[in-house]
Amino acid sequence: MAATKKILIIVTNAGEYQKVGMRTGLWLGELTHFYDYAKDNGFELDIASPAGGYVPIDPESLAHDVLGELGTDRRYRDREFMNMLENTKKAGDVRVEDYDAIYFTGGHGVMFDFRDQDLAALTARFYDSGRIVSAVCHGPAGLLDVTLDTGDPLVKGKNVTGFSWPEEEAAQRADAVPFSLQDELKKRGGNYSIADKPFDTHVVTDERLITGQNPGSARAVAEAVVHALQAQ
Repeated sequence: MAATKKILIIVTNAGEYQKVGMRTGLWLGELTHFYDYAKDNGFELDIASPAGGYVPIDPESLAHDVLGELGTDRRYRDREFMNMLENTKKAGDVRVEDYDAIYFTGGHGVMFDFRDQDLAALTARFYDSGRIVSAVCHGPAGLLDVTLDTGDPLVKGKNVTGFSWPEEEAAQRADAVPFSLQDELKKRGGNYSIADKPFDTHVVTDERLITGQNPGSARAVAEAVVHALQAQ
């Protein structure tokens, strides 16, 4: 009997914007929508973060209408689940060999701590060893500084997506973020694409790299990752 496949989920430790006073953190639904779908399909999941330890949650992701999407409110009420965000593993301490895929959640917090050398090295080992790398919304910020064994950026020549600048402006965060994710993915040679309308679901699969554009794409990213792992 084949061993159960495992997915490593990466979340942020950053709870505020550096230039403005607003709070941010993990967009909770981007964790729960992915986690629940993968769990329901028989996968094991662990949660890690760049620094390890506590994971702040973006307060806007806890708004009543947002929490109601795909059962996020059920997870928010689940003390055992939420306690996992009190003391996460440190990503740099993770053994790649223990997992079959990695998934980067979003939330604006990741813009401040996903561009981490240890995280980039970990992600390169995932991809170079034939594993699946996936991300949603701002999560592809964790892919920007990943250099493969070939010497090329991970996203170079690959079809990718991520939170768009029009969506950043619509979210009224254009003055708060440290860079445009859309522009940075393009600068590294990514073939960046977006949905026809801001905030529509959009997922791009390029072999073992799977990316989603926005919070509403997290479940679809999970579906793509599960499909890819089941096909192995």
